[in-house]
Amino acid sequence: MDYVDYYKTLGVTRTATADEIKKAYRKLAREFHPDRNKSKGAEERFKQINEANEVLSDPQKRKSYDTLGPNWKAGAGGGMPPGWDQAFRGGARGRRPGGAGADGGAGFSDFFSSLFGNAATGGMGGFGGGYDDDLGAPAQPQRAKLAISLEDSYNGATRQVTLGTGRSLNVTIPKGITAGQTIRLAEQGARGGDLLLEIEFAAHPTFKVDGRDINVTVNVSPWEAALGGKIGIPTLGGTVELALPAGASSGRKLRLKGRGLPGTTPGDEYVTIQVQVPPADNEADKAYYRDMARRFEDFKPRG
Repeated sequence: MDYVDYYKTLGVTRTATADEIKKAYRKLAREFHPDRNKSKGAEERFKQINEANEVLSDPQKRKSYDTLGPNWKAGAGGGMPPGWDQAFRGGARGRRPGGAGADGGAGFSDFFSSLFGNAATGGMGGFGGGYDDDLGAPAQPQRAKLAISLEDSYNGATRQVTLGTGRSLNVTIPKGITAGQTIRLAEQGARGGDLLLEIEFAAHPTFKVDGRDINVTVNVSPWEAALGGKIGIPTLGGTVELALPAGASSGRKLRLKGRGLPGTTPGDEYVTIQVQVPPADNEADKAYYRDMARRFEDFKPRG
């Protein structure tokens, strides 16, 4: 019988890590599982994939398989490495979906049976039953929330997120993404499904967000409000000057066009004016306010 290259079956290199082998197996198992793939040869391919995974996912089996290599027949007469047989037989864990079928041994190839013996296949169900235990069912999208700053959306960013398994991933935050939109990470979720990260914005000390628009409240002095002039306004892109019209009162809203979050149509920034009155902490300041009261005795505040 011919040597079976399990690495080639899974499409991985001989130096592949356990995670790379697992990922390759999951992808192929989903593609060729008989419940999904009814094409000719899919079931046989599925059996080959599971057989390869049965060996390469088990460190003891993989080590012995690598030791024997393509010249395994030459060692069958007495050239096997010491303890190889115990390693093979002791490594059987009975958790994978390969192994003997209802006919008592046809699940694995003759190569596998000759190399590992029947002990390696005992107690396992047939190939057609499903995925291995950590797949359990067809891959399903997994959802999670990702909190970012408004600056991350305005400038674009890369953020590292840690999954529940302890794995860390670098996530690219596209410019102009808004709350409620989703970033899809292919095959990074449970059972190899996609991970869908729903964006939410962390509370910002200066701005409030509404879709792509942002809102900010700016304090001005009474004389700035009365006389008007240029005032500095914070934006996500830095401070800009705004022409404050004379006679502006608290609550008045001004718009900075295109200063919101980026997009095909960028959002705007809305500036709410808040007039702040200096305190009268001494007699001179109080006298000044009394003089103002006399000067503007006909003024009636609107409200």
